[in-house]
Amino acid sequence: MRLAVIGDIHGNLAALEAVLAELEQVAPDQIVVSGDVVDGGPDSALCWERVKSLGCPVLRGNHERYVFDFGTVRADPVWATPQFAPLHYTLENLSVAQRAELAALPLSWTSRDWPGLLIVHASQRSDADSIWPHTPSEALDLMFSQNAPPLIVRSHNHFCSTREWRGRRLVQEPRRRIVTTGAVGLPLDGHPRPQFCVLTRSRSAAGRPAAIRVEHRNVAYDVEATLRRCQETGYTARAGVLGRMFMREIATGAPQVVPFLRHFNLLKTARPTLSLEEAEQSYRQL
Repeated sequence: MRLAVIGDIHGNLAALEAVLAELEQVAPDQIVVSGDVVDGGPDSALCWERVKSLGCPVLRGNHERYVFDFGTVRADPVWATPQFAPLHYTLENLSVAQRAELAALPLSWTSRDWPGLLIVHASQRSDADSIWPHTPSEALDLMFSQNAPPLIVRSHNHFCSTREWRGRRLVQEPRRRIVTTGAVGLPLDGHPRPQFCVLTRSRSAAGRPAAIRVEHRNVAYDVEATLRRCQETGYTARAGVLGRMFMREIATGAPQVVPFLRHFNLLKTARPTLSLEEAEQSYRQL
């Protein structure tokens, strides 16, 4: 049996279609979308409708939460500032019904057909936990329960990785494998190629659990088509400085948004009135 896990689409329809075309050749028995379908690129509404058409399980990511919590008491005040102009663009392009659909998404996926597997967006604890090869085991203990299965597949960090982890809460706690899928719409490893995972479960021997092999994959896609969509849809004008940083991530496959915000916040300590546009000028000179 084969299962494909795709996530972090972030409104990049051309990248999503490239992955789905590749999956037609892979022919998995099941697809699971691990969250962050929307927000970041120009086509969140179209991506959401395309994902719905697959009829597969879809999880909630932190960017779905930004959408349905916006304007509520749960919203972070910074979401209303120009730093989140791409989110404002996304909200303008999603209907009330679509926002309600995103709010109803589950946080995790398990299946009797895939015993020993848990799929989440970031962790069991949160849709925003980061996991890196160097994340301490003690930190992972707080992100997952003692009963977490042997294989955990997640997205969120936009980098492909595999991490072995043995919890430290129990003496005999089993070793687990944490796989991060990479991103469909915003890969950040320096290669602008949509990334996803394919899991293959072998037949189990008598008395033994079935082994699950995980393969990271990527495909080429028309990056320029997404950048043209940014212009055609009005995204470039509406999403502001952070929208341009997302466009740089699409074009280069390398981190831009987080490094820019760190640069901006560092400069603001000395110049509290600094604008995003002023910070952008100095950032481009680095």
